[in-house]
Amino acid sequence: MTSASPEAAEHGPGEAPLVLIVDDDEMNRKLARDVLRAAGLRTLEAATGGQAIAVAATRVPDVILLDLRLPDMDGTEVVRELNERASTSRIPVVALSALALRAGRDALTESGFDGALGKPIDVRAFPEQVRGYCRERPA
Repeated sequence: MTSASPEAAEHGPGEAPLVLIVDDDEMNRKLARDVLRAAGLRTLEAATGGQAIAVAATRVPDVILLDLRLPDMDGTEVVRELNERASTSRIPVVALSALALRAGRDALTESGFDGALGKPIDVRAFPEQVRGYCRERPA
């Protein structure tokens, strides 16, 4: 997990989006990180829901990829907490889980997610799928 001031997350036009990957499985985080970085995106990581909320509040990523099963809280609890905070409510949160597609996109949307991507990831399609969820930063 990396820490920095909120200003560190700001980036200008043409700078790569910042993606927060939240997964308690280190190998899943590493795969997502390596695929996204190879495609030119910047990444942050968290292994728990609590870490994810703290990192999102300080770094303000362009998108959060969130596993549904975390050791300290359920992914739906994390997204609810993120959506309730002014500093994180505008960050798109995408469920990234083997359960995501089984849970149903409608149920995830009702829980506050902006979308869902299933595991295992398709390494060829994954970077563009993630870019599609990135929010535009105000100029």
